[in-house]
Amino acid sequence: MKAEQISDVCTFHGEGPYWDPRRGELLLVDMTEGDVLVRHDDGSFDRHDVHPRLAGVVRGRTSGGYVIGVERGFVFADESFSTLEQGPEAFGDTAVRMNDGGCDPAGRFLCGSMGWEGGFGAGALYSLDHDHSVSTLLRGVTVSNGLHFSPDGGTAFYSDTPTGRIDALGYDVDAGVFTDRRTFAVVEPALGMPDGMAIDADGGIWTALYGGGGLARYDAGGTLSELVRLPVTNVTACAFGGPDLRTLFITTTQENIPAGSEPAAGALFAVEPAVAGVSLPMFEG
Repeated sequence: MKAEQISDVCTFHGEGPYWDPRRGELLLVDMTEGDVLVRHDDGSFDRHDVHPRLAGVVRGRTSGGYVIGVERGFVFADESFSTLEQGPEAFGDTAVRMNDGGCDPAGRFLCGSMGWEGGFGAGALYSLDHDHSVSTLLRGVTVSNGLHFSPDGGTAFYSDTPTGRIDALGYDVDAGVFTDRRTFAVVEPALGMPDGMAIDADGGIWTALYGGGGLARYDAGGTLSELVRLPVTNVTACAFGGPDLRTLFITTTQENIPAGSEPAAGALFAVEPAVAGVSLPMFEG
């Protein structure tokens, strides 16, 4: 399969695509610009500034609007992103920033961090609960990425990007804690490094390949089953969307790319695989 470019360059560091079923539109972030973008049916974008330095990941909120992982904590936005409410701070270390995340089946918002300069083990994975309390689920993380849950909620799929692995972590949904950890799949170095991910209806995990110019699918047993190529080296994340969740949207970045060398870097891409995605839980807080 080959991905199709479906936009002009719209981000410097595109990340965190999220299909909002309530509005039937794709959201994504221009991470280091601190912006959330909304893509309309005609392919145009609205851009919303939600933080002066960073917007890492956005998810729908069942009470209305959105929760957004920003530099060191969380912000809540209304449906139009015109009203922002400061949420709790997860940490105070200015050398660390939020990166990627998602919601668990109970409606908690899990969001992971990394060092601004990528320092080894500087990050962690945090959980924002319904009452807006914050707890730490994992420590010693280098680049937290790609969190998704199995349909029954008992397994979380997660990447600490420099390890080159996708891990499967046992998860107690009621308590909101991990119970064990194993390697689900190893991404061969020649393919790139695992970045943001999506899960499909057959239990397959799709991961963006940062540095590898592509997207890989690992089946429910952890075996590489699909490889999608893009004309951009640094592919960052992916998400199923569209009315039937059959389009896989893919974000890219200009980060670490020599200026002018990859004209499509920062554009949005899409591919239509043979399998559909699954609906993602929203934040219940």
